[in-house]
Amino acid sequence: MSKILSIYGRDVKNIVTNWAALVIIAGLVMLPSLYAWFNIKASWDPYGNTGDIAIAVANNDKGTTMKGQSLNLGKEVVASLKDNHKLGWRFVSEADAMRGVRHGDYYASIIIPDNFSASIATVLSDNPTHAEILYYVNEKINAVSPKITSSGASGIIQEVSKNFVKTANGTIFKIFNELGIELQNQLPTIEKVRSLVFELEKNFPEINQAVNTAAQDIHTTNELVSKAQGALPIVTDLAKNGQQLAAGLDDFMGKASTAAKDIAPNVKQDLLLLQQTSMATEQLTALLKDPDVDPKTALDALDRISSRLTTGLEVQEALISWFDRLNQTAGGRLDFVSSKLKQVRDKMQSQLTLVNQIRSGVKKGEKPAMDLVNKLNTISGDVSDLLGDILGRYDSEIQPAIASGLQKAVKSAAEAKKVMDSAVQSLPDVKKVLSDASKGLAIGTQGISVIQKELPGVEAKVKELADRMRKFESEGNLQEVIDLLKNNFQQEGQFFAEPVVLKENQLFPIPNYGSAMSPFFSTLALWVGATLLVSLVTTEVHSPAAGTDYNSIQIYFGRFLTFLTLALLQSVLVTAGDIFLLGTYVVDKGWFILFGLVNSAVFMLIVYTLVSVFGNVGKALAIVLLVLQLAGSGGTFPIQTTPPFFRAIHPFLPFTYGISMMREAVGGMIWSVVRSDLLIMCVYVVITLVIGLALKGIINQLAAGLVKKAKESKLIH
Repeated sequence: MSKILSIYGRDVKNIVTNWAALVIIAGLVMLPSLYAWFNIKASWDPYGNTGDIAIAVANNDKGTTMKGQSLNLGKEVVASLKDNHKLGWRFVSEADAMRGVRHGDYYASIIIPDNFSASIATVLSDNPTHAEILYYVNEKINAVSPKITSSGASGIIQEVSKNFVKTANGTIFKIFNELGIELQNQLPTIEKVRSLVFELEKNFPEINQAVNTAAQDIHTTNELVSKAQGALPIVTDLAKNGQQLAAGLDDFMGKASTAAKDIAPNVKQDLLLLQQTSMATEQLTALLKDPDVDPKTALDALDRISSRLTTGLEVQEALISWFDRLNQTAGGRLDFVSSKLKQVRDKMQSQLTLVNQIRSGVKKGEKPAMDLVNKLNTISGDVSDLLGDILGRYDSEIQPAIASGLQKAVKSAAEAKKVMDSAVQSLPDVKKVLSDASKGLAIGTQGISVIQKELPGVEAKVKELADRMRKFESEGNLQEVIDLLKNNFQQEGQFFAEPVVLKENQLFPIPNYGSAMSPFFSTLALWVGATLLVSLVTTEVHSPAAGTDYNSIQIYFGRFLTFLTLALLQSVLVTAGDIFLLGTYVVDKGWFILFGLVNSAVFMLIVYTLVSVFGNVGKALAIVLLVLQLAGSGGTFPIQTTPPFFRAIHPFLPFTYGISMMREAVGGMIWSVVRSDLLIMCVYVVITLVIGLALKGIINQLAAGLVKKAKESKLIH
């Protein structure tokens, strides 16, 4: 042990007393820090500085009309992009856009064709066609820019789809709303006519009795006829009001039937969007299961999902009520739709609860709880299956049931109109009967006989009208139809435009990309520092003190202490500089510095052993390991995105566990992960020591002749 310490003490003395050596050693200690700091600072916030990435936008949309309203979605896209500063939008002509992207003035270009709005508006026709936005990208300018510009183009498509669904559904629901309000305004008149018809039917036995009594007592009959003639204007007004009501009801049901045909494709589209939202929630779980997911990205995604789920639940009750009432008109054929929508509502509530729980954990700096993520994934799949079943039966069962119910209501309205028309046509007969009765009073019993002959026909017509009104009421409640049509069309249109909103929760939030990359660049700098040390500082002991003879093990440990001291100085400078000079975000600063020391010690031992045992070949091996670890450690891209070879070697690389420890200190500690990483690093230490102690003497003796011959070339030291 004393000889090992003597080697170490001699090295320290030589460094301190030789100013040239001291300057070189100081430079070696400093260089890894510069490597880490410059790389971290250069990548500090690349995705937050995309506002200068130029993307050309050319709008050729000529617009169209839909349901009598002007529609120009191209202008809406341009207006929204002018308020969007995430990318550098440049609004130019199509020719300028294509020329600019071809010559590299723009990273990409987006062309909105002249039939853009017209194509989207075909959704209400029998042959809807997809609208297209033309996207051109120059991929040779930069490797990353196509991904950023593609994300911007996808955002445009999503915004256009949302705005169109909101506009189209809002227009159609507005038609229903106006019809419901009109019917609600006429409801008092409808109720009045109904009551008068039933009252007239009820009083006909008394009229018959009065006519019979008139036959017996001419004086009594005279009074009754006078009374009937006085009431005739009321009956006439009643019948005419009933005729107008029946005509208006028939017209209303015709409009409702037409509106229902218009809305059918949109209801199906809304169900598709709702299913896509559930699939988006299911896709979110895949993001949350990624152990290397950016906490900010996860929190943003959870925020959007939570918002959309909240909006969906607010309108879900109205949608269920809509189908419940429509089901009564359809004769119970839509029971399964309401039942499944209620299941969707309950599961959507469960989704929202789980999303909020996961979001709360992320905000606290925790990883997404896998049991909650798995449960959310299962429920999202169930919601997609339920909606898929509804959509699968929509064309064959649901749409025909809606049409059948409305056709039934239209038929009843037509019958009511026919009855009221018949009643109005009969009014002259009633007037004639009363007139004849009045004349009959003058001539006595002969006039009464005429009245008795005509009155049963009038009674039959009134009874027929009353029966048809009762039949119409038995098939549906008019107030329920009014409530169904009067739903808030703005809320319904807005809901179907964005039925589910992603609400993101960050488990381990890191404020910038540079801080997130500091574990990788710092770990890389420590390996580079170890490689620089063995490249400039010898691992052998030259010119030992007189009377001193060192064996290979003493040289191995004695000189390693020197390298270890310099490596630890490198580590302290790198990690402390990250925190205090650059201002890198680190949750556990002390552990970050300590883990840096552990990494530096292990890396130095590995590199030192390779060079100490294999000489110049060991330096080459250290470089090879560096290259493999750059791609195979998962420090930049998720290891799952790399080729199979790098995924295969990933678990065996020191960087994998060194970076993992540093990340725990930066984002927030999970001690089970740290303990596992430290255990693996200890395994590397044991393996390296076995190689160094067992092979150093043997390989050094075998290679002595080769080394001597190489030095004679005056090219290799």
